[in-house]
Amino acid sequence: MDKKRVLITAAVFLILAVLFYLQYREWNSFDWGTFWSKTRQVAWLHVGRGVALIYFAYVLRAVRWKILLKPGRPQVRIVDLISPTLIGFTGLAVLGRAGEPIRPYLISRRTNTPFSSQLGVWAIERIFDIGAFTVLMAFAVFREGGMPSIPPQPDWYRYLPRAVLTLVAFVSAAVTAAILINRNGPAVAIWTEKRFGHLPGNLGQKIAHWVREFGDGLASIHGPVSFLGATVVSLLMWFVIARAYKEVTHSYGVPALDIPQLQILILMGSSMIGSMLQLPAVGGGSQLATIGTLSSLFAVPPELATSCGILLWLVTFAAVVPIGLALAHHERLSLRKLSKESHQAEEAEIDRPPV
Repeated sequence: MDKKRVLITAAVFLILAVLFYLQYREWNSFDWGTFWSKTRQVAWLHVGRGVALIYFAYVLRAVRWKILLKPGRPQVRIVDLISPTLIGFTGLAVLGRAGEPIRPYLISRRTNTPFSSQLGVWAIERIFDIGAFTVLMAFAVFREGGMPSIPPQPDWYRYLPRAVLTLVAFVSAAVTAAILINRNGPAVAIWTEKRFGHLPGNLGQKIAHWVREFGDGLASIHGPVSFLGATVVSLLMWFVIARAYKEVTHSYGVPALDIPQLQILILMGSSMIGSMLQLPAVGGGSQLATIGTLSSLFAVPPELATSCGILLWLVTFAAVVPIGLALAHHERLSLRKLSKESHQAEEAEIDRPPV
């Protein structure tokens, strides 16, 4: 691990430590006996179904990547992408953010495509993910009987429509930027490099490289059929993930966690935001965010919120690790070596002059 990653990890650790301290200082009456009692009462059949749904979501990710690979590699099969997907998410769970490039790096090796093109597909994935989640959230908030079906209405619920509209605006801006880059990618990259070239750390060069990567990724959307296919798969995938969350929360069999779909989506959103702060192997930010959302927004008792937050993390984030490690061992792959190679390849792509 280089000095930069050590500093980032240390900063994340300190932030999470402060957040944990503030959270549990607020819970002066936290009862560990109640925590273990609630955890032992979990209906594990529901948890098993949640894990199965999460694995199905990984398969859907492979299906979506197959759709985006079709222009350049139509012969690639979905089954060829499942193993890199599972190993890649295992690297993310075990190594933290250092493991993020493993999935596109492995796919580029398996499909004999440039690493930069798969990093571009990876970036396009993010837009589909945020867009699909936004559609589900907007449907839950604005459909007839959505918010009014949840009595009583907490005060913060009145801000939800505004928050969703902000999210819609963000996605619209991202799509507009994508269209601009798709039409004038090289020009945008050159302008970016000149505009930010004076900044330290070759930031202008890096941003220009990311623009070119993003443009490569946009080339994977080769028509309306491809766009529609990736959209439908993305919506199905996030619906499946939402069902997995519901299986876990309902596994406790208590009214406090018998929460409707809108609250499930809010919980998912908080988990995604919290995952930006995570430590290798132990997470941290995701659990804190879900625990805080359950206890502060949904008035779930702290012991129950803590148990559910940890279980949600184990099911939706860490459950991939056993099979991912098994696949990596079978294929004689080292996650740390893959992480190092992928970062080196990314740096080499940045330093390479544009064609």
